[in-house]
Amino acid sequence: MLFDTHAHLNATQFDVDREEVIQRAKDEGVSHIVVVGFDRPTIEGAMNLANNYEFIYAAVGWHPVDAIDMTVEDLNWIEELASHPKVVAIGEMGLDYHWDKSPKEVQKDVFRQQIRLAKKVKLPIVIHNRDATEDVVSILQEEKAEEVGGIMHCFSGSLEIARECMAMNFYISFGGPVTFKNAKRPKEVAQEIPLDRMLIETDCPYLSPHPLRGKRNESSYVKYVAEQIAELKRISFEELAQKTSDNAFRLFGIKR
Repeated sequence: MLFDTHAHLNATQFDVDREEVIQRAKDEGVSHIVVVGFDRPTIEGAMNLANNYEFIYAAVGWHPVDAIDMTVEDLNWIEELASHPKVVAIGEMGLDYHWDKSPKEVQKDVFRQQIRLAKKVKLPIVIHNRDATEDVVSILQEEKAEEVGGIMHCFSGSLEIARECMAMNFYISFGGPVTFKNAKRPKEVAQEIPLDRMLIETDCPYLSPHPLRGKRNESSYVKYVAEQIAELKRISFEELAQKTSDNAFRLFGIKR
């Protein structure tokens, strides 16, 4: 049993074969998937999938790259969706200093607004962080995000930062990059952090794991992430799959 905690099956890259991709995930032992929406079209897509597939859930939020586009109406809409039984998290949200579409101050403001919303609706948050670790951690601390906790999505930071995040009630989630041969830091963090604070994901269609790097990623490939981490931690694939799934069910409040 595998739980893909972060997928974008709502992406246009899956328009030609989405049903087949979802069936392959089931065939490979993926029992649950959280599809993440981060703007109007992708949120609508995530909700459609969650409504049509019993084992698919949705996270709804606003991506930092597009923070400049978010309106009050958008935030209110996200709050309304938060009461839907298949919505299990708010996000992805955070900071992205790699792209410069949205000014940093706008990103920070939209990030804070979404953390406050998550606390209001009592849902965990999904954090996107690119080249902004210090500011992300500071804002999480200042906004007391530990009240809801959440996921450090596709974590690429240091062991020290991972420990800071775990102290704030966050799970550390690993995707395809942990399988890359030159990925020293993610492997080190995966080895060291406790199993009960760990999640796995694909972030598909992005970040395909080795040996499929460069190809379109899909939820069935989460098994490669699980295999790599099980090897790093010297435990069985089955134990890794079970523990990370247990963590996801607990975090998202999903009953089995």
